[in-house]
Amino acid sequence: MAVADWAAARGHMLLDPTVVNLNTGSGGPLPRATFARVSELRAHLARAPMDFLLREVPPLLWKARERLAGFLGGDPHRLVLTTNVTEAVNLVATSLKLTAPGEILLSDHEYPPMRWTWERLARRQGLELRTFRLPPRPAGPEEIVDAAVAAMGPRTRLLSFSHVTATTGTVLPAAELCAQARRRGIVTVVDGAHAPGLIDLDLTDIPCDFYAGSGHKWLLAPTGVGFLHLGEGRLDALEPLQVSWAYHPSAGPPDERDRFGSTPRLRRLECEGTRDLCPWLALPETIDFHAGLGPHRAAARRHELAGRVRRRLTGLRGLEPATPEAPGLSAGMVAFRLPPGADADGLRRGLWEHHRIETATVEGPDGPLLRISVNFFTTETEIENLAGALEELTTGHQAPSGHERNSES
Repeated sequence: MAVADWAAARGHMLLDPTVVNLNTGSGGPLPRATFARVSELRAHLARAPMDFLLREVPPLLWKARERLAGFLGGDPHRLVLTTNVTEAVNLVATSLKLTAPGEILLSDHEYPPMRWTWERLARRQGLELRTFRLPPRPAGPEEIVDAAVAAMGPRTRLLSFSHVTATTGTVLPAAELCAQARRRGIVTVVDGAHAPGLIDLDLTDIPCDFYAGSGHKWLLAPTGVGFLHLGEGRLDALEPLQVSWAYHPSAGPPDERDRFGSTPRLRRLECEGTRDLCPWLALPETIDFHAGLGPHRAAARRHELAGRVRRRLTGLRGLEPATPEAPGLSAGMVAFRLPPGADADGLRRGLWEHHRIETATVEGPDGPLLRISVNFFTTETEIENLAGALEELTTGHQAPSGHERNSES
């Protein structure tokens, strides 16, 4: 796909023309080519399920694994495909045996279900769960590293953090954080839910033990795509979440490609019996789409749009940015602190119900935030519409939306 301009790129996406989509951070729309491919695969599955599962899937699955590994800078022989990042992290958390007494260390910006996952592990294994504070709007990555290192101690058994925080969209220096933890014998689990497709990700540069990611956000893959990339020496560290046909691996080399499109060791972790694998199999089309956009051009476009959002909304009705401006610490998400007493959920509902604008509100350590996600398909007009809608909603003068006007006429 050759993209002449961003309007043309937008035309390659499935987007509801009545909606201003400013929430790729929660879920991204699909490229038309990806939707067509996953629909084609599901049609084959529906017409001839056993032919599809036994004969069609294996070569397509290995191809998808190789393409995703290449996109991530990973190794296909250490890449477990999952439904999402939650499944991937739970696969780790239910398998690890940590030494007690000790502690699990998290940043104070972790996604609540991830925090709850580690809380359960800590409770089961007699560990303490502790958080360290991320510096608000740091001037550089060294401030984040210093805060994490100061929190590490001889009792720290595991460090888990978000590569890109879901609260403010801050990009954490994952490589250095993992290197510091490794020097201290601390296991690292990186929550990369927002990283694939948003930032320039190369897993060979990140010395972590486990890296989990989702595909339904910035990667623009179908819902049901996630992964867990295992560090060197970690292939035997995990047990499957459920026992299925691959629980007892077939005879043969454990890390060589098998007749199922996996390896015996990976399939043991992936196999859930009969299931719809079509989202995984459509990964090559998704990755081709990113290649056609030009990842560096798309990143530059997101940076430009995020800067426009920051300038347009800062100071508007008391909004203050919570996302750092320093190069390398932000990408396509900008979060704003809401003024005291603001109704975050009400604001989000108002943007949707009265203006058909999709955003996110999240709870940060210092209070509620309005999070705006921009992508290459976002337009300057949509940003202006957001600013106007916020002006209306925060003064209590709500004009009827276009949808409401149409229904009245």
